[in-house]
Amino acid sequence: MSEANILHPYLRLSGLEPLVVRPETNFINVGERTNVTGSKKFARLIRENKYEEALSVARQQVESGAQVIDVNMDDALLDGVHAMTTYLNLLQAEPDIARVPIMIDSSKFEIIEAGLKCVQGKCIVNSISLKEGEEAFIHHAHICLDYGAAVVVMAFDEQGQADTLERRITICTRAYRILTEVVGFDPQDIIFDPNIFAVATGIEEHNNYAVDFIEATRIIKQQMPLTKVSGGVSNVSFSFRGNDPVREAIHSVFLYHAISAGMDMGIVNAGQLVVYDEIEPELRELCEDVILNRRPDATERLVSFAETVKAKGKEEVKSEAWRAGTVEERLKHALVNGITEHIDADTEEARQKYPKPLDVIEGPLMAGMDVVGDLFGSGKMFLPQVVKSARVMKKAVAVLTPYIEKEKEERLAAHAAAGTTSEETAGATKVLMATVKGDVHDIGKNIVGVVLGCNGYEVIDLGVMVPADKILDAAEKEKVDVIGLSGLITPSLDEMVHIAREMQRRGMKQPLLIGGATTSRTHTAVKIAPEYEGGVLHVLDASRSVTVVSNLLNKEGRADFLWQTKKEYEALREQFLGKQRQKVLIPYEEATVTKEYLDWRKYTPTKPKVDGVKVFREYDLGTIARYIDWGPFFIGWEMPGRFPEVLSDPIFGTEATRLYNDAQKMVQRIVEEKWFTANGVIGFWPALTNNRDTIVLQTEQGEVRLESLRQQMKKAIGQPSYSLADFIMPDPTPALPGGEGAEPRAATDFMGAFAVTIDGARGHIDRYAADHDEYNKILVQILADRFVEAFAECLHEAVRKEHWGYAANESYSNNELIREAYEGIRPAPGYPACPDHTEKLKLFALLNVTENIGIELTESLAMNPPASVCGWYIAHPQSHYFGLGKIGRDQLEDYAKRKGMSLDEAERWLRPVLE
Repeated sequence: MSEANILHPYLRLSGLEPLVVRPETNFINVGERTNVTGSKKFARLIRENKYEEALSVARQQVESGAQVIDVNMDDALLDGVHAMTTYLNLLQAEPDIARVPIMIDSSKFEIIEAGLKCVQGKCIVNSISLKEGEEAFIHHAHICLDYGAAVVVMAFDEQGQADTLERRITICTRAYRILTEVVGFDPQDIIFDPNIFAVATGIEEHNNYAVDFIEATRIIKQQMPLTKVSGGVSNVSFSFRGNDPVREAIHSVFLYHAISAGMDMGIVNAGQLVVYDEIEPELRELCEDVILNRRPDATERLVSFAETVKAKGKEEVKSEAWRAGTVEERLKHALVNGITEHIDADTEEARQKYPKPLDVIEGPLMAGMDVVGDLFGSGKMFLPQVVKSARVMKKAVAVLTPYIEKEKEERLAAHAAAGTTSEETAGATKVLMATVKGDVHDIGKNIVGVVLGCNGYEVIDLGVMVPADKILDAAEKEKVDVIGLSGLITPSLDEMVHIAREMQRRGMKQPLLIGGATTSRTHTAVKIAPEYEGGVLHVLDASRSVTVVSNLLNKEGRADFLWQTKKEYEALREQFLGKQRQKVLIPYEEATVTKEYLDWRKYTPTKPKVDGVKVFREYDLGTIARYIDWGPFFIGWEMPGRFPEVLSDPIFGTEATRLYNDAQKMVQRIVEEKWFTANGVIGFWPALTNNRDTIVLQTEQGEVRLESLRQQMKKAIGQPSYSLADFIMPDPTPALPGGEGAEPRAATDFMGAFAVTIDGARGHIDRYAADHDEYNKILVQILADRFVEAFAECLHEAVRKEHWGYAANESYSNNELIREAYEGIRPAPGYPACPDHTEKLKLFALLNVTENIGIELTESLAMNPPASVCGWYIAHPQSHYFGLGKIGRDQLEDYAKRKGMSLDEAERWLRPVLE
């Protein structure tokens, strides 16, 4: 069998979608908020049996970038088995959550086993160990294997936790032998945690802890190479808590040696942000002495040195000695650390030193960017730092460009005078990128472009709303090596399928990369990859883009990489189709009967204080800024996690704090200098439903019928099939739930709508782009999105308290607003509860959005400017968000008939949710 036909033994996990842990995979982010011991909110919801509501915690974790969800129900007041079973069964019915693997976390194996019975796909059990002896270990491992789970194995046996090299190796080897030879585990499904302990504690027995971990890692990877090694890196520097410069240096030195020894993953403190070679030499040597236990007085010497820097900031610890290095060393330092202050002078010095200006780019500048690429790929630099490095690179290239152009003109003139031709070299590998037709969102695409540019690729960015022919014509004209497509809204998925078909028709050979918020590996595998034989790959985020592109351009490894991807996608398709066949949808008519019934007799609607439509122009930016949710801001920079915890995150903390400070400064400028203009419009109308899925609004222009969709996935008995229409009062009938022959009701319910936009960002984005400042360009772009979401939150509060007034006395903090503790919801057309974008047309007509505040709809019904949000206002205190999931063709036909559109047109817009 050839190498190309071997399926590599990677750790492979899955929910509805796979998570393959390859050698180049960076840290796996585990969402831990679905843990009753770690989240007060989650614990409260579980104790109060509000399991459906508790799903929102898991959903938020997935939306925040968690690649695995940790579920823990260990609480003395809970029936852990019942809680785990109930919650996981409900979670599996929510595709937007169940797409990621689950980590079943418990100290009680009966709870773990209960969870294993509920989870689909391949999960992780956390954890098993030998602390109760071999018999219990084997028994537990067999059960995990029977359910197809991977396992975390703690270096812990009957005598306790391993704290020496010998015990680490002995326990891990013993566990490995038992798991592989007795139980039958694949080695790649074993994750060892050999224990990282603090060094430099003053206790002599602790001095060799780091050496023992490093050597244990080396031996484990030599003797058991397919297993994974993990650990909590911040533990190693615990003795120096409060002294960040020293802790960061310790972490950098520790990681330098541990990663060299084969460490795969870990909880890493902000020390990863310190480049090993750039630690102040004396501090680095002292840390080496401690980590490697090279001398008996290592602890005392480091403690003495630490006292001299304890009161200093990190910037003071870093010496300005780098300015005394060669011009090549200075350029490298500036690129790695994102320093622009001296780049013009250093670049000019290099230009005068090298024979040709192009030599400066191909020599020291690209050498520096290679270091940046390596650090980013290994998880030692993070996206904001890479973007700062790109800013330095662009400024340096801007200095050299006039000289390069002048040389080129002189060369062409010389050839012309001599009557000869000049053949210009093709230059760097070309990657063409575009946001597809009908879509205006490009933040993610811009970030990927910056990261690729930092790694030496020439990026041709065609911008947004680019038709298929323009993309493919440009690809052929520019002779690009790779094509990348981006999109945010669901119609973009169909456009990507169309482009793949066109590439196949044209006989193109370039690999096609797919990315964007609505895309996924599953959709790419099922819908796009079968349409094009040249290779289709989904790119999850910027950190994966360089690895994917480099693999595609590696002549020796490209065929194997494409073959492996093709096989993975074929398996994904088969898995998806198999799950689709297994999924049970109830008939649409049955779903309308099992709707959510609210007791309307106890509900008195509040009449809005605003009659009709109200427009807000130039809303105060300072007021809006107070409502900013900073969590998604960090996700935009690929720093997933909750805010403000991300600022002290063991991996991202220091860089996240720098980024937050930069953002705060820019927010202040945005407000004070009025960079943005905030405009909005709201409206309210009497509303009733037909007791099914149609909401009828009474407007001055007559009745407007809003059509909603209803869940059809089969659920546990007693669980309703939700529709947004359930939260609007039914039209009076003689037979409402709770009593026959009820008197017709004179009261009516109400419903609202809104649209908000942030304008003015484009000018500042273009200004920073012209100054080669990618960092601030992307910062403005992401902040514009944060401002418009904050505007929506701010206006919704004003609606509840004033313009509608149904919660006039509410008083919530910003954190409570972010958690949606208030009454009422504002679902948006195109999103999980109401995925049909065409309902947006009715909203725009009701509010006269384009004329009132200038938002326009593209042919795919994306909003332009991109920093725009619209949606409906629903006031009922029991209203809530939900994901529609899949629907059947019977509902599609009913929906198309209600909307007066053809079945083909309805299918076009609802294809992502159609069974």
